[in-house]
Amino acid sequence: MGRLIGYRLALALPQLALLSLVVFSLTYFVPGSPAAAILGFQATPERVAEVEAQLGLDRPALVRLVDWYAGAFTGDLGQSYVSGRPVTDMLLQRMPATLSLVLGGVVVALVVGVGLGALAGTRPGGVADRVIAAVTSVGLAVPQFWIGLVLTLVFAVRLGWVPVIGYIPLEQDPVAWARGLILPSLALGLSAAALIARQTRAAMVTALSSRYVDALTATGISRSRVVVRYGLKNAMVPVLAATGITFSIMIGASFVVEKVFGFPGVGSLLLTSVIGKDYPVVQGGVLLIACLVIAVNLLIDVGYGLLNPKARPQ
Repeated sequence: MGRLIGYRLALALPQLALLSLVVFSLTYFVPGSPAAAILGFQATPERVAEVEAQLGLDRPALVRLVDWYAGAFTGDLGQSYVSGRPVTDMLLQRMPATLSLVLGGVVVALVVGVGLGALAGTRPGGVADRVIAAVTSVGLAVPQFWIGLVLTLVFAVRLGWVPVIGYIPLEQDPVAWARGLILPSLALGLSAAALIARQTRAAMVTALSSRYVDALTATGISRSRVVVRYGLKNAMVPVLAATGITFSIMIGASFVVEKVFGFPGVGSLLLTSVIGKDYPVVQGGVLLIACLVIAVNLLIDVGYGLLNPKARPQ
């Protein structure tokens, strides 16, 4: 497993460098100047040139790219064009809200998805299997923002069980933090739960139709133990792979959910920065999200190797 972790970490460095280069290059295809966006109605050619010189935008692109790489290597992602604050501090301030939302969505997706998929896979073709198939089809078709709006209207506005906009930092009030995550986590995780449920159902059907399951049943082991101890454990191997893909999708979907529920996360910051042409924040945010996705995929690869010894590197 140590060799696998080392290989993944070594591969992550060129991936991050290439991604940063792509994002840096794409900023040149965006029409308009960040200096003009900052000045607004006061933008004149002279003022734009002056602000660009202050921001260092008049330097050659290669020099700016090398300086950005040198700073990113030491944890310095530059300063925001709009606020002048360090980008690293801005992202770290917003990251707890985004991580709370995404982790809450992952918990909902795994609990609901694995539960429904295991229930449908134990008796394929039955009533429960057909009902769950219909429910997951609806879940895959409905967008997250619509689910969030419906949940807010019913449980926050009509019933008043949870706050409409209620993100509270964990260190400030853990109970209020948990209550504020209920609806956003459900809105983000239900669609992902449908995907995981289908993957779990297919894996359970394959696992329970194996010969070793027939042998275990013939020896007198109870059906429930066979399903939980052997069938579900082997079914989790492909589910882990689907979880990695689902996590990457949920990070992108979290941007919309943050807007619906007013979450002060990285997604809302990036959307504002793209509109305001605050390129250092965009580059730093993309790099941070890429690091997060790589770290999660590394954990999934380790879990995959623990569940399936054949997948471990020799």
